[in-house]
Amino acid sequence: QKYVICNADEGEPGTFKDRILMEENPQALVEGMAICGHAIDASIGYIYVRGEFRRSIIRLQKAIDQARTKGFLGKNIFGSKFSFDLFIKEGGGAYVCGEETSLINSMEGKRGYPRFKPPFPGGSGFMNKPSNVNNVETLMSVPLIIEKGADWYKSVGLPGCTGTKLYCLSGKLNRTGLVELPMGTTMREIIEVHGGGLKAGSKFKFAHVGGSAGGLLGEDLMDLTLDIDTPTKNGVTLGSGVVLVADQNTCAVDYLLQILSFFEHESCGQCVPCRAGTPQLHALAKKFAQRTASVSDIDLMVKKAEIMKAASLCALGQSPIMPIATTLKYFRKEFEAHCDHNYKCAACDESLKTYYSAKGH
Repeated sequence: QKYVICNADEGEPGTFKDRILMEENPQALVEGMAICGHAIDASIGYIYVRGEFRRSIIRLQKAIDQARTKGFLGKNIFGSKFSFDLFIKEGGGAYVCGEETSLINSMEGKRGYPRFKPPFPGGSGFMNKPSNVNNVETLMSVPLIIEKGADWYKSVGLPGCTGTKLYCLSGKLNRTGLVELPMGTTMREIIEVHGGGLKAGSKFKFAHVGGSAGGLLGEDLMDLTLDIDTPTKNGVTLGSGVVLVADQNTCAVDYLLQILSFFEHESCGQCVPCRAGTPQLHALAKKFAQRTASVSDIDLMVKKAEIMKAASLCALGQSPIMPIATTLKYFRKEFEAHCDHNYKCAACDESLKTYYSAKGH
């Protein structure tokens, strides 16, 4: 027995591509998973969807039911020897279950903890059977590649990094939303052409690329190609395709505070570096927001994040170093300014007044 698993547990702030794909074209996902099942000789597939995505779940189930009725799913499809059926598994909303082995544990009814690797899911995954795990965007590309051919797919994008990519645009742009562009489109084109430029009165400060686990890019890298490899060479990752644009009114300290709050909240607590490290990073960021930090806390924050990267079990604990390092690369002086107790920062004051008082932190 082998399994095809679709990771539709999209839970990173600023990421919304998979949800929209499932809502707008669920049939393509069903088709892509069936093709994948045929390719690896799997007879069962599961779509692991965040429970909050009710519309996606309803439309996916309808698409699955239609496929069964038409004979695209089930036993001996169209008289062949190939049998494949598809089922939906609803997740509880834990960000860590976006990690493939946490997702598999959740599917099995266990706590959503990452597993030690190896073994990898391809050898021992769901129910200890070989499991192919891919996300929505990847699986939905399969039918078009099968229909039009590999040469067609390779004709788009950059050499060695071909095809298209979905970019999630948000922040201080005139036109936010989801855009599909050739892999390797520059950040400048994404922002100025497809995002419609910044809103009136806004001046570019940074773009957060790749979601919470990604990093910040400054104006000096506006012509960077957002593909798989190039961002990594500049300290960030393309990740889920998020491009969140901030303007001059965004406080870098307050922004990093929100990111580290997210990581603390979403840590599963299995491994000590992440369980202990995420609240410590969050507490340090809060000190800057409160203007009670010292300059030495800047390097302390980096050191803790580096230890977490080296020692954490999964990507959640390994990720905070990227937003921390890239934020400090561009805005270290803002953090130094926040070490002055008399420094005025309306953004930090608002966060401390509203969010933190409400949460009891």
